[in-house]
Amino acid sequence: MPEQPRHPNPQPRWLSAAERETWQQFAMMLHRLPAALGAQLQKDADLSYIEYYVLAGLSDQPERRMRMSDLAVLAHSEQSRLSHMISRLERRGFVRREPDPTNGRYTHAILTDAGHAHLVGAAPGHVARVRDLVFDVLDPAELDNLRTAAQKISESIDRREQRK
Repeated sequence: MPEQPRHPNPQPRWLSAAERETWQQFAMMLHRLPAALGAQLQKDADLSYIEYYVLAGLSDQPERRMRMSDLAVLAHSEQSRLSHMISRLERRGFVRREPDPTNGRYTHAILTDAGHAHLVGAAPGHVARVRDLVFDVLDPAELDNLRTAAQKISESIDRREQRK
């Protein structure tokens, strides 16, 4: 069978009313949840949401250290933006930088003992806010559905990113 000619401007697949409502609610949540979590962290721990995320990411690594380039990927941040943030965290004594001992072209960010202690102090309030905003308002089946949906969306993004 011959291949169908491709139209240069295919008609868009518009969202149905239910899909539009779902998208609007989802987009609003994507915008509001980090802001709500960030407000709590700022008030209780003097940390931004992304600063907390970076400190937590470092705390999960062996020797609480990570290459700056890998940390930028973890934080979904441009290296220059991450570098400015790490400078702020260094001034507070939470992080230090050292050359990578295996390859001097790279720099490691290292979570200090003071940074770890601050993170440990911030974690209970953050987890309580996460529970309050997400886990306590959803029943177990809804949580399963949320996890499955988030995983499918992330996998879809990963597949499309790999094609680039």
